[in-house]
Amino acid sequence: MSKELEQTGLRIKAIRESLGISVQDFSKNIKVNENVYLDYENGLKEVPLDILHAISSKYNVEMTALITGEAPHLKQIEIVRKDKGLVIERRKEYKYQDLAACFAHKKAEIFLVTVDPKKEAAKHAYSHPGQEFNYILEGTLKIVFEGKEYILDQGDSVYFNCGYNHTMIAVGGKSAKFLAVVFN
Repeated sequence: MSKELEQTGLRIKAIRESLGISVQDFSKNIKVNENVYLDYENGLKEVPLDILHAISSKYNVEMTALITGEAPHLKQIEIVRKDKGLVIERRKEYKYQDLAACFAHKKAEIFLVTVDPKKEAAKHAYSHPGQEFNYILEGTLKIVFEGKEYILDQGDSVYFNCGYNHTMIAVGGKSAKFLAVVFN
């Protein structure tokens, strides 16, 4: 078990316990199988961003606090220099940089996402609360939304309801980079 997984699990457990919520009710509230949730809480499995987002939204906790253990503190302005966003390693398929990690009480989560090309099709589709806007900065991205495929090139964008199954795949043999804005 990695230290990062263990710490994230402990933070989630502390939130659950401080609210006096059972494991069964907490896992049900964030729509996760109870045994899978316990694996997250015990640091045995990596907590996907959609689950962190669900906890953040449902229990009014900053996602940055769940990930880093530190509450965001900026309330007026945050400047993030090129390649200096908080790196979040949550899914091996995607590389995330949080571009507003230190801003408190955000209305949206903002990420710079890089997707590396894969030889095999994506195995997992994700869904989470909210709405999402993606703007393609580099490369070509295939978005699979509820089983239907769309190809997006540099300069294209998509806005969608995150409650539906979706996944992104870099195509054309090179990485794709996009700006993702997830509205809570």
